[in-house]
Amino acid sequence: MTPADLSSTVARAVRRAVEDGELPAETGVPERIVVERTRPGGVGDYATPVAFQVARAAGRPPAEVARVIADGLAAEPGLDRVEITGAGFLNFTLAPRAAAELVREVLSRGPRYGYADDALEADPVCWGPTAGFRQRAVHEAVVRILRSQGSADGAAPPPVAPVARRDGDVVAAYGRDAATWAALAVPARETPHFDAGLLVQDESGEFFLVRYAHSRAKALGRAATRLGFHAEPGPVDARALLRLLAEYPLVLEAAAHRRAPEQLVRFLVRVADELLDFQHCVLPKGDEKPSAAHRARLALAEAAGTVLAGGLALLGIDAPDCL
Repeated sequence: MTPADLSSTVARAVRRAVEDGELPAETGVPERIVVERTRPGGVGDYATPVAFQVARAAGRPPAEVARVIADGLAAEPGLDRVEITGAGFLNFTLAPRAAAELVREVLSRGPRYGYADDALEADPVCWGPTAGFRQRAVHEAVVRILRSQGSADGAAPPPVAPVARRDGDVVAAYGRDAATWAALAVPARETPHFDAGLLVQDESGEFFLVRYAHSRAKALGRAATRLGFHAEPGPVDARALLRLLAEYPLVLEAAAHRRAPEQLVRFLVRVADELLDFQHCVLPKGDEKPSAAHRARLALAEAAGTVLAGGLALLGIDAPDCL
């Protein structure tokens, strides 16, 4: 089970509880069930306050509703444990997912990994002549992310703080992609920072870091071809990177729900950091012959590069193969 599956899984458990008479017939299934990463000091991997939503309609204490839902999830594949904390918070510990299975899913879905099954095509947004660069960048990113999660609601984007410099100056000074990155890197209500860091051509600049990590994934594939081997998903010891890939669908869902492209920006930086640390063990060294381990590592690197490319595309930023 991927983290993004949890919302629909919990919704099904609520629906079954109503159908089986464990919850009153008038109990409705919330339109959206929020599942988030457990906060520091919490229990498990993810948590949801859904029992509090359902309790209002059911006329029962949240803890009682949480127990009914937890019982309905007890045999759900992909869940290792379901625990109740506080007054009725449901906490989930996911069963470990095989690396090969996760990597294979990412590679098979390509840039659309993390999209909802009912994802929509992102129609272009029409702007009047007075729309500013940041307004366009934020609103268009929000619409793309929303539609990746199956929502056509792009009519209420967040209010956007103005850019201190003229749009033409910003784009001319830093380039459209770098300026877009800066415009999206902070919450829409905050003023973005346009400075020389956007032009830095080393890993100290986050804009460069993310695109460079993507290009490194592509370079590893080209080098492997020259060495006569190709990517093949398999067991690989890279827990942090695998965890991020599994988390990506939930990141997109949360960014859509909050209309917060900066959450995707922060996530891509984390993926890039982990990929650049991991890249050094992908290719054979010296007289070492390519093995199944190298093929599995290459597949993971390519999957991480796929997530970076897909995330950058949602932000409206190019992901060059060479940098």
